[in-house]
Parts: sequence; C-alpha cells; structure tokens
Amino acid sequence: MKKEFVARRVDVKLFAQAGTSLSAVETLADHERLAQEAQGPLDGLMVNWSARGEMRAGADGSDEIWLHLQAQTRLPLLCQRCMGPVDTEIQADRWFRFAADEATAAALDEEADEDVLVLSTDLDLSALVEDELLLALPLVPRHDRCPVEVKLAVADADFEATSAVKASPFAALASLRLDKPG
Repeated sequence: MKKEFVARRVDVKLFAQAGTSLSAVETLADHERLAQEAQGPLDGLMVNWSARGEMRAGADGSDEIWLHLQAQTRLPLLCQRCMGPVDTEIQADRWFRFAADEATAAALDEEADEDVLVLSTDLDLSALVEDELLLALPLVPRHDRCPVEVKLAVADADFEATSAVKASPFAALASLRLDKPG
C-alpha cells in the first residue's frame, strides 16, 4: 500500500524513505505573509512549488534524511528607484537535511552549507515554501530600466539657497572676542 502525503502535514522520514515528490500550484492569497509583500492586486498570482524527499548515506554510513524544495512566484513590488510597480520573479531552490533533535540540528547547521532542520512527523511544506520565498525577496526591488526618468538630485534649489544664506554658528562667537593689546 502506497502512503499518501498531504502538504500541510508531512512525515519527513516516511516521505524521504519512500522517495516521494509533492508539487502544487497555489494562489498567492493562500500564503498570507507573502501576499502582504505584494504592492498590487493578487488576482491571478500563483505560487508553484515541488518537494522531493530522499535518503542519503552520511559520512558515518548512517542514512540521512534530505528534502529538496523548489518554489517560484511573481510578485508586484515597489521599485525603490522610481517608486513605481515592478513585477519581480521570486525563486527558491533549497536542500534541507534533517536531524533527530534541536541540539544535533544546531551542531550540524554550523558546519553545513544546506539548512539543517529538526525531524518532524507533521512538517507543513506549504509554510516552508512561504518561508523560503520570503527569504528570497530582493532587499531592494527595482526595475532593470525604470519606465520613467528618475530624478537623481539629492537636494532641491530652495534647499541650496537657504543653506548659502545661513551664517556660520561661530560668527556670533567672534563678537564676544576681546582684542587684547599684545
């Protein structure tokens, strides 16, 4: 009998031992935290993801539990150069290794390139997808070439004129100085 896996509650060990894959196409609205990053309507925006479990031989010969996760979506973000909307492709492609407990996961995570998570019998793959896509968001979203001309001035003319007229704060001290005959 083949075990059926549900994305919201995956027994990671069984998933890897079976070498199973899961994939889904979900609406962006299903991922509330990710949807909050969108700077436009969510209509038609989808999150595509797939996950595959596998067992690998560890350095000591024991079996290790691994999960490969791939996810992508397109989000309307705010361009930080022109302040207009910019459609941004967000992708995540990550490997996860699983450890029996928190202490082992923390120790392995220090030396590993991949993320090390604690083994779970009810891992929420959909939440993991959302976490990884949030981590993949650009720090500064922007167009490759903005559709409008971007004003690159630091200050305006009124600011420059005001600062030119402003007297030095030390000018008042000069009037207090007493000239002593030498």
